[in-house]
Amino acid sequence: MLFQKYDFKCVFTDNAVLPYYKGSTFRGAFGNALKRVACALKKQDCSDCILREKCIYSITFETDDRNNAPNGNKKIAAVPHPYVIEPPLTSQTDFDGGSTFCFSLLLFGEVNQYLPYFIYAFIEMGKTGIGKNIGRRRARFKIELVSSGEKPVFSSTDQNVQVPEPVSLKLMPVERAQSGQLGKRIKLNFLTPLRLKHKNQFMADLPFHILVRAMLRRVSSLMKYHGDGEPQLDYAGLVSRAANIKVVRNNLKWFDWKRYSSRQDKNMLMGGIVGDITFEGDLDEYLPLFDFCQKVHIGKQTAFGLGMMDISL
Repeated sequence: MLFQKYDFKCVFTDNAVLPYYKGSTFRGAFGNALKRVACALKKQDCSDCILREKCIYSITFETDDRNNAPNGNKKIAAVPHPYVIEPPLTSQTDFDGGSTFCFSLLLFGEVNQYLPYFIYAFIEMGKTGIGKNIGRRRARFKIELVSSGEKPVFSSTDQNVQVPEPVSLKLMPVERAQSGQLGKRIKLNFLTPLRLKHKNQFMADLPFHILVRAMLRRVSSLMKYHGDGEPQLDYAGLVSRAANIKVVRNNLKWFDWKRYSSRQDKNMLMGGIVGDITFEGDLDEYLPLFDFCQKVHIGKQTAFGLGMMDISL
């Protein structure tokens, strides 16, 4: 699967008030801006648009509608969006004009070639503003620099976009014959809320088999729809053997936050797991899953930046 991470450095030109968790704010404003930039027919509903199969907005945001098309795969409940927005992780909510902030955009698969559209959408988003209205307008900002690793992609002084070559993100399974040679303990720190469902219930704790199921779903769906197809893995065996992995330290807690849904025109209470947890056991065959999912997030609402984890062995 083609993959790239783009880091944005920005500066507020107005005073700003943002929520504690900023992922849904950035995602919503970005979606509105991209539709204004990309929509040729200025339609409100993408489902019956003649251009939707080639429209970058539809490809990026209307993945479920595309899946429900006559040629779609209706066996999949939700096709994963080909992007993740990693918002500023600071808990700060009030920002003075002139202060800087950073966020990142992860792109999966073919949408990497549309990077100039995304950058332009963020430029337009900065002109419209984000956060709460202050004096009847939202806080505006400007993009100073977009980079990928150490390579500059776009700057305020150079308006040209240098699209880097995406990397190929692969899953490299560890042979079971190597079991016990690599890892015995792993610590996960969830930097943004993790929302997982098991048997139609959101999980407030994290047994290892639930985590493995979530990682397998994320890998399988991303590779199927944005990569070269589902990887050949021993899915049942990986879940079954996960019962042998024990929790040795649990510092997880539930975190609730609210977001406003413009589609449903109402506030929605969201929640997820934050904090850290340490597992112990024969972890070797699971390490490729951790390596992959650390880059792409896991769980529900990953497009908002949820399910971001830092891993240490």
